[in-house]
Amino acid sequence: MKLVVQQFLSLDGVSQGPGAPDEDTSDGFERGGWFVPHLDEEFERLAGGWLGEADALLFGRRTYRNFARDWPAMTGHPLAGIMNGLPKYVASRSLTEAGWNPTTILSGDVPAQVAELKRRPGRELQVHGSARLAQSLLAAGLVDTLRLAIAPVVVGRGRRLFPDGGAPAGLRLTGHRTTPGGLSVHVFESAGTPGFGTYGGGE
Repeated sequence: MKLVVQQFLSLDGVSQGPGAPDEDTSDGFERGGWFVPHLDEEFERLAGGWLGEADALLFGRRTYRNFARDWPAMTGHPLAGIMNGLPKYVASRSLTEAGWNPTTILSGDVPAQVAELKRRPGRELQVHGSARLAQSLLAAGLVDTLRLAIAPVVVGRGRRLFPDGGAPAGLRLTGHRTTPGGLSVHVFESAGTPGFGTYGGGE
């Protein structure tokens, strides 16, 4: 399977709490819900198409907890059947049981276990949100595709997908579009280790 990371970002790179004020208030974050005003039908159709490519889902503990609370109750949502039915994996050292079936808990060496999942036949193993997990998978060189939906808002504080001191990664842009709500959607494929050079342009 191909490992695909899907993230909602602000213009200043914040990925924390895009969906609701109380989604993720860790470290005193009080600016959640910044992505919601820019949602539109075009993006929802696009995201539904992405989900249709998934053969399994991978989460960090916090995102899994939120999704496991919300999606089983969203019986009228057109994507609920897919979200609830797909095999799910959650990376966590503290969870001992997970009720959003079918779910498998990954503990211990998570990158090694994800690498094993990638060797299985299938289309996409998708990471939704779960920025800390995504950072560790990027650092391990396991991410094949990044799908970033960037909202036209500067949040000003909050956890970022690409923090200072993160691992470098080379990427190749393979698709981009904008939506009526102002979202800028970019799709990148992994391109290995980035090069660092000197600008050689003329005067």
